[in-house]
Amino acid sequence: MALDHNITALVTGASSGIGEATARALRLQGVKVYAAARRIDRLEKLASETGCIPIHLDVRDRQAVKEFGEKYPIDILINNAGLGRALGSMWDAEIEDIEMTVDTNVTSAILMIKSVLPGMIKRGKGHIVNMSSVTAIYPLPAALYGATKSAIHKLSRDLRMELQGTGIRVTEMSPGRVTSEFYNVAIDDEHQLKKAVETQCDDLTAEDIADAIIYCVSAPWRVNVSQMEILPTEQTYGGTHFIPFEGRDKS
Repeated sequence: MALDHNITALVTGASSGIGEATARALRLQGVKVYAAARRIDRLEKLASETGCIPIHLDVRDRQAVKEFGEKYPIDILINNAGLGRALGSMWDAEIEDIEMTVDTNVTSAILMIKSVLPGMIKRGKGHIVNMSSVTAIYPLPAALYGATKSAIHKLSRDLRMELQGTGIRVTEMSPGRVTSEFYNVAIDDEHQLKKAVETQCDDLTAEDIADAIIYCVSAPWRVNVSQMEILPTEQTYGGTHFIPFEGRDKS
């Protein structure tokens, strides 16, 4: 769709990273942007710089999410809010971190779609952009996070089929490593955090992903980018790993 002041977008997780960069990119196109997150101080700063509308919203607040969709007509949903608690091994993950990750990445994302979708269908236009990850597609040692993003991958594919005949587009964004606050929130151990963020490689930036999103939502209506996989040039996937088990019986 053509992006201008007649288009309204909601960006969740807009206080930093990809969400913030996407809110900025949409505002540069003239789009009316509701920038939603829990950290209202950051949103107010973003609003002063871009003219977006700050919305204090916790996506895990069921009633607040429901009321938002009833109150505001949204043409583009950037379903970006997410986190990666319990990013390490499943066996030593805290139950609270598991619940938070599943609730934020899966349940809240679904309910956000449910909130804005009736209005989109009624108006006969809309675009849902779900933030997934390459962990949804390829095996990586992050079982819980990968499982939540795989849910978004399947959700996006099946939602495309459900919405046939409505004129509404669905896009799944699947980035690789992106420079952001993600790891700082996901990892508590300083040694593991340093290992995760200091790759000595040129990672993607939030602006790279925002630029890709702008292409998807501004493409001619006949074009639906169903999935976009974006990795740093220095990152790849796959391969075979052999790690000996020292405890096995070698007799």
